[in-house]
Amino acid sequence: MTTEATSTTTSTAPTGRQVWTRTRGIALAVVLILGAAVAMAAVRSTARHGDLDPRSADPYGGRAVAELLAERGVSTRVVTTLGAARAAAGPDTTLLVAAPDRLTHGQQTRLHTATASSGGRTVLVAAGSWSVERLAPGVTADPATSGGSTLAPDCTLPEARRAGTADTGGIRYTTTHLDADSCYPSARLATLLRIPAASGGGDTVVLGAPDILYNDRLDEQGNASLALQLLGSRPHLVWYLPSLSDASATGTGEQKDFLDLLPSGWLWATLQLFIAAALAAFWRARRFGPLVPEKLPVVIRASETAEGRARLYAKANARDRAADALRATTRTRLAPLVGVPVAQAHTPEALLPALSAHLVGDGQALHALLFGPPPGDDAALLALTDQLDALEREVRRS
Repeated sequence: MTTEATSTTTSTAPTGRQVWTRTRGIALAVVLILGAAVAMAAVRSTARHGDLDPRSADPYGGRAVAELLAERGVSTRVVTTLGAARAAAGPDTTLLVAAPDRLTHGQQTRLHTATASSGGRTVLVAAGSWSVERLAPGVTADPATSGGSTLAPDCTLPEARRAGTADTGGIRYTTTHLDADSCYPSARLATLLRIPAASGGGDTVVLGAPDILYNDRLDEQGNASLALQLLGSRPHLVWYLPSLSDASATGTGEQKDFLDLLPSGWLWATLQLFIAAALAAFWRARRFGPLVPEKLPVVIRASETAEGRARLYAKANARDRAADALRATTRTRLAPLVGVPVAQAHTPEALLPALSAHLVGDGQALHALLFGPPPGDDAALLALTDQLDALEREVRRS
């Protein structure tokens, strides 16, 4: 009767169930975050479709103010290119720039050149530090925005005094123009500025927030009155919606870099995600706890390890590596026997004189034996092994 021996293999790798148990909390959190992000993006994209577009009836569109202006005889025309906006500038036209920060520096300079002496009115909506200093020289945007949205006029500008309180909070401005009208202040900084032009009778209005133009905010406070007075002072209104696909944005080779195109909220979100990842890594690392020694699943004798390593050397014809390992081990064992520190065991100048003092022999032969070139064949390697064993036995006897 023949008995077949069966061998079992012990694996220390975690099973699929263990991996799922450890990572299901993180996976669930990632899924919830992604789901929430998609839902928020969908809701936001639906609610803000046609943002500040006078043709849009959505809550954040501007169709209501355009229709009210039409009832008062003011025509509204939408343009999306810088060339059309510059061509429309004139003494009988109000040019509303819906998103000044989308313009490159070159576009801002060319637009200001066209409107500075046109005699018309230019209205900049929520112009930040990227654009306001070029479109309205002498005006600076404050880094901190207004804490509240409903503010009192607190100025002598007739349009503001007739409108009363309005939702003008947002970006706050300072100016060096002494003849400017600073209205709706928040913490003593204006959220609405009117700067008269140096010549031509025109002016520039800098509005800190677009709220008074939105469809769903037009009937609140004095928003409608203020919007109609600011945009209806001329018979024609040109509503400029800057487009990122406008050819003039790259016509001069000047464009915003990648970071300038990203909204500031994305940078803060990236920082928050980095902090969250660091905290998650710290949390997971603490759960692992200190290292716990474990017994090896298989115990291998030292002789088997040495034999297996020797077979690997033989298979690769690595006689040089084998000879180096044999010589290094021999030098390490010989050094304490002749009074040489182990740290200097591989230095010929320290080891060879000490060996010569204990043995009667040629120093050159010892150097060739312990520090010589690699053997040329297997027979030479075996001879080297025998010679190293003999040298160690002789040193131990002496």
